[in-house]
Amino acid sequence: MSLLYEKRNHIGYLTLNRPEAHNAVDPETVLELVAAWEDYRDDEDLRCIIITGTGDASFCAGADLAKLIPLFTGARHPETDADRQIQADPTISMRAFLRDFDIFKPVVAAINGNAIAGGFELLYAADIRVASENARFGLQEVKWSIFPAGGSTVRLPRQIPYARAMEMLLTGEMIDAGQALQWGFVNRVVPPDRLMDEAQKYAEIIVKNGPLAVQNVKKAVLENTGMSVQEGLNREMELAVPVFLSRDAQEGPRAFKEKRAPVFKGV
Repeated sequence: MSLLYEKRNHIGYLTLNRPEAHNAVDPETVLELVAAWEDYRDDEDLRCIIITGTGDASFCAGADLAKLIPLFTGARHPETDADRQIQADPTISMRAFLRDFDIFKPVVAAINGNAIAGGFELLYAADIRVASENARFGLQEVKWSIFPAGGSTVRLPRQIPYARAMEMLLTGEMIDAGQALQWGFVNRVVPPDRLMDEAQKYAEIIVKNGPLAVQNVKKAVLENTGMSVQEGLNREMELAVPVFLSRDAQEGPRAFKEKRAPVFKGV
């Protein structure tokens, strides 16, 4: 299977599984990714997801240059049902890479190797990013006269300093994990054999927190980007009130007072 999707203890595990193609996303994987993201969004039992890739060479090389990109440029005619679905509705591919697809539950990325083009753009939607020491990052589209249309010109300058973002966008050169950490794009860099353990630690901490609070905090941050300060404060309060009025907001302080772990229901 080109995509592995598992669920355990409120955590989803999503693994790109095409190591022979550097975990590039072909048409079939596009459809599988969209289905997995929709399931994660809608499954009330899931509170966090970890996305990673198979092997230690590549996290994701982006869209498959032999199978997916030619469908967009007209260089390849549809051959499968997946090809036909994507050619009929190119926005499906954007949703697979979490462009124009809102998920307000946390996403943790365990970056096991190179994250290039769409594979790098996929990380914009990850809230916490743990990178292997051998990981590299890059947007090489301009080298092939392709536009990085997975949100790069909008999201990247909002996530790292402007000059660094333009360096990546205009040169197409790669940066290593140390640079990504220094620029604030990743949270932590660890040896390859510790990668999933570190990602798991973040996920386990998150799923113990109140799910309503976690999801509305993320929603507030995403929605408030670009708003005026007053608009942002108003929207923050709109999202905060339902959390304060929830049963979980009663359970949290009660558990603290009783010196026990809270049991959150998401209501």
